[in-house]
Amino acid sequence: MSTSTARTSTAPIGTARIATARVRYEVRSYFRAPDSVFFTFLFPVVMLALFSVAFASADAIQAGPASVDYATYYLPGLVATGILLSGVQALGVDIAGERSDGTLKRLGGTPLPVMSYFVGKIGMVLVTTLVQTAILLAVASLLFGVTLPTDLSRWGTFAGVFLLGIATSSVLGIAISALPREGRRATATIVPIVLVLQFVSGVYLPFMQLPTWLQDVASVFPLRWMASGMRSVFLPSTFETGEPGGSWHLGLGALVLAAWLVLGLVACRVTFRWNREDG
Repeated sequence: MSTSTARTSTAPIGTARIATARVRYEVRSYFRAPDSVFFTFLFPVVMLALFSVAFASADAIQAGPASVDYATYYLPGLVATGILLSGVQALGVDIAGERSDGTLKRLGGTPLPVMSYFVGKIGMVLVTTLVQTAILLAVASLLFGVTLPTDLSRWGTFAGVFLLGIATSSVLGIAISALPREGRRATATIVPIVLVLQFVSGVYLPFMQLPTWLQDVASVFPLRWMASGMRSVFLPSTFETGEPGGSWHLGLGALVLAAWLVLGLVACRVTFRWNREDG
């Protein structure tokens, strides 16, 4: 009786220890992959620098009495893009590769709990996205003169969108990893999806300049709401008039992200296997 009780009480501690070790392992593995570092970690920073330099001499973007330069205007969308890249793209490609090269099959033959594996992956997304976003904000502020918010309520909104976006993107990344039949096809399968979402979700193009039907399509997916949520943090309040309905719609955005989070969890539960069963 006492032995059983002891095992029950220490099991969560053991699982947490394994999960923490997996997070450290996943973070180290992430930064050892040059393609992940450049196309996921550094991509938003490179794009911010590119747009800031390209439009350095252009007129400021106006909304009512307020105006911002292009570095400020593009920063929110690129923060949101970084979350999507770190979750959906990085996890989707990574897990598909591990399934293809037999890594998942080998892990399935060990005592590693599935939950610890998931915690390791999601923890990696959280850590890398935190570092990525910190670098992005530092580059925007120190190199391109972007004025960051001083209002605590805005940073509260940032934290909410950031954490919900990471959770949603992570589970969708795990779920989408089941799409490629082979690991070598993962990049060709997943990257175009993420790229198209960036162009239709108000990251590179003003959202209201898109056709109404394309706005409606983009509004089904998480990135459009992460981008508008981040715009509510980093842009003056007068820019709210440039959103559909003249509002940031933070509540609706949270509901859409939460719906995708639940959908992603269900998809993970249905599709995740240590080894793909072909045929």
